[in-house]
Amino acid sequence: ETMRILDDVIILAVHANPDGMELVSNWYMRESDPSRRSYGGLPRLYQKYIGHDNNRDLYRNAMAESRNMSRTMYREWYPQIMYNHHQTGPSGTVMFAPPFRDPFNHVYDPMIPTGLDFVGAAMHRRFTQEGKGGTVSRDAASYSTWWNGGLRTTAYFHNIIGILTETIGSPTPMTIPLQPARQLPNGGQAMPVQWGPWHFRQSVDYSMTANRAILDLASRYREDILFNIWRMGANSIARGATDTWTHKPQLIADAQAAAEGLRGAEATAAMEQVLRDPARRDPRAYIIPAGQAEMGNALDFLNAMSVSGIEIHKATAAFSIGSARYPKGSFVVRTDQPFRPHVLDQFEAQDHPTDLQYPGGPPKAPYDNAGWTLAMQMGFNFDRVYEPFEAPLAMVAEEVVRPDPAPFNANAGAWRISPSATDAFRAVNLTARAGGVVERLAGGDFVLRGSAAASVL
Repeated sequence: ETMRILDDVIILAVHANPDGMELVSNWYMRESDPSRRSYGGLPRLYQKYIGHDNNRDLYRNAMAESRNMSRTMYREWYPQIMYNHHQTGPSGTVMFAPPFRDPFNHVYDPMIPTGLDFVGAAMHRRFTQEGKGGTVSRDAASYSTWWNGGLRTTAYFHNIIGILTETIGSPTPMTIPLQPARQLPNGGQAMPVQWGPWHFRQSVDYSMTANRAILDLASRYREDILFNIWRMGANSIARGATDTWTHKPQLIADAQAAAEGLRGAEATAAMEQVLRDPARRDPRAYIIPAGQAEMGNALDFLNAMSVSGIEIHKATAAFSIGSARYPKGSFVVRTDQPFRPHVLDQFEAQDHPTDLQYPGGPPKAPYDNAGWTLAMQMGFNFDRVYEPFEAPLAMVAEEVVRPDPAPFNANAGAWRISPSATDAFRAVNLTARAGGVVERLAGGDFVLRGSAAASVL
C-alpha cells in the first residue's frame, strides 16, 4: 500500500504555524516533571496578531500564514483533497470526521458534499476495519460546511474536498468518560469506543489511520478525483457564462408564497416566475470602478481575492455597459471562472437557512460565521453585470493587484487629502509616526507636510 501511494499521490505537508507550534511545545515541556506538564497559561498568542483565528482568515488573507497557504493551494498546486487535523473530539468519543451536518453552502458545486461523503465513508470504514471505535460524524458535533474562511472550508469554494477531523488527546494522559448515549451505535457512529484511560499514542494512531484512509482512496480513485476537480471547474465556467439562479432560502420561500392557494399548473407557473425571475439571476461579472474614494479598500479586497486564485481583469480603456460608464483602470471580476463559488461568496450576502432543533423550536446555532461578505464589509462601490458584455480588458497576471499610477508631485512640500477614504487615516498615522507634520483644515481635509509625508504618499 505504501509503495502504491508513493507512486500515485503527491503529498504536500504544510505547517500552518511553525512558530506557534514551537511556542506551545516549549511551554508544555517547561516542567521537568511529566506529571506537571500542561498547556494551560500560555503567556501569549501562538499567532502574534489573531491567535487561533488564523483559521478564520482564509478568505481575507490578512496574515502571512494565510497568504502562504492560499497561494500554495489556489495559485500553485491546486490539490484535489486537503486534510486539516484538529483537536478535540466530542466527549465520550475519539474523533469527529466527515461527513458534516447541514447546512452546506448554496453556492458551491454539488460534487463537494457528495465528495465529502465519499472520502468520509472511506475513513470510517478503515477505522472499523482496524477496530478503532469512537469516530463520529454528522450531527454528533456542530461542524458544518456552511462558512468560508477556515482552511478546510475555503477549499470548498475552490472545488477542493476539504477534510477536518477533531481528535481527543494530548501528551498528558486523559480519560474517556462513560456516556451511555455514546455507547449506542447509529448512523453517525457505527462503532463506539471503550471508555477509560487514553494516551496520546492512541490519538496519533487514529490520525495515522485517517491519513492512510485518505491516501489509499486518492491512490485507488486518482483518475476519478482528478476528473472531478476539472468537472467542477468546468461547471463553474459554464454557469458564469449563462443565465443561472442560485436557489437560496429566501428565493425558495418567495416561490412558495407565490403559489399559495394555487394548485397544479397554476402553482408551478407562479413558482417558476419567481425562480426564473431575470432580476434575481446570478451576476456574470462584478465591476469595481476606478477613481472611487475607497479605491484603497477595493485594492485590498482584490489582493485578497488574487492570492486565493481568483482571475481579475483590468480595463485598458474606458468602456460603457448600458448607461454606466467606467474609466480606464477599473477592475472586472468575471464569474465564468473555475473558482466562481468563491467570487459569488465574497460579493453577495449569505442567506443562512432556517435550521431549527425541531419544528417550531429554537434555532441550532451555526457552527461558525453565518455571514461575512468581504466586498460589503470593505465599503467600496461595485456594480453587478447580468448580461453578456464586451469591454477592453486585460488579465492581471501578477498576484499583486496594482492601480494605474496617479499623478504625484513629490516636490510639492505639502499635500491635501480628503478623509473620505479609509487610507487617508493610514497616511496620516504613518506620516505622524515618521515625524512629518499633520494638520487638519476646518472642512475636515488633512494637510501633510515634509519629506516624511512624501515618502508615505
